[in-house]
Amino acid sequence: MDAMIATFLIQDGVTSGAIYALLGLALVLVFSVTRVIFIPQGEFVAYGALTLALLDNGRVPATTSLLVCFGAIAFLTDLWSWRRGTDARTFLRSLAMNLILPAVIYGVATMLAPLGLPAFAKALLTILIIAPMGYYVYRIAYRPLADASVLVLLIASVGVHLAMMGLGLVFFGAEGLRAQPLAETNYTIGSLMVPAQSLWIYGSTIAIIIALYMFFERTLLGKALRATAVNRLGARLVGVRTHLTGITAFTLAATIGAISGVLIGPITTIYYDTGFLIGLKGFVAAIIGGLASFPITAVAAIGVGLIEAFASFFASSYKEVIVFGLIIPVLIWLSLSHAFHEEE
Repeated sequence: MDAMIATFLIQDGVTSGAIYALLGLALVLVFSVTRVIFIPQGEFVAYGALTLALLDNGRVPATTSLLVCFGAIAFLTDLWSWRRGTDARTFLRSLAMNLILPAVIYGVATMLAPLGLPAFAKALLTILIIAPMGYYVYRIAYRPLADASVLVLLIASVGVHLAMMGLGLVFFGAEGLRAQPLAETNYTIGSLMVPAQSLWIYGSTIAIIIALYMFFERTLLGKALRATAVNRLGARLVGVRTHLTGITAFTLAATIGAISGVLIGPITTIYYDTGFLIGLKGFVAAIIGGLASFPITAVAAIGVGLIEAFASFFASSYKEVIVFGLIIPVLIWLSLSHAFHEEE
């Protein structure tokens, strides 16, 4: 270990930590609003990276067909919920969201995929394909369980994770893919070479954190999400549509996952099940933040990335154990502090 190696490890750790910060923020967002520990968050990362890789090869990504399937299932779910009757406006809104929107996205992707779009345009198309999946996952799996206990919601999350991972194997296959970087330029800072893709990761993470802050502080919908996070029943009593806040939280989480996939796809090979491990590291950061604090989660994610980078140098065989072992002292501390609070 010397100064140069340490510098490269710090760069690698900060790059990984920025991705984990995005996932941790998404997990905190979903849990605080809906009480769902969103285990499938990593699947959106894998779907985003694999979708971008397929677009780079000029192929129509399989996620477009999967999106259509999700929309059809959501529409059938709505039809079942309307078995006792509904109005025309509700029917048309469901038709537009669940059938027409996925069909339009499928058509746009089919037309644009073979055209060899610029890298940034392919990234935007990837986000357009993946982001609506958050809405459909919420509508199919979580909305019927909105008032269930946290344990039931956790079990549902495990089921959704296994289903999405299996669908990833079916639609993408077992082979890994790597996307092309958004920019191939490298910058030299002293003796350190910084790829432009890493700068995209840093910039995107900072921009998303700022955008989330502005959303929660300056918009009515963001304040509704904050109110739901503080007290779901109280928010409902004062007129906040908790169904809408749930949709918003899951859609934002899917969007963040898609962006993370676009950013991480060019720097590592992604398989259909890679998202689970990446998502777990974001979960470690979210746990350190108590599944409640966005700033602590972001800082903890950078720490997780740095610990992972140095652990891979000193004890590469145990780096995952070391990273996931960070949860244990945090859980012990939270358990003791919670027990002490109850005794008071």
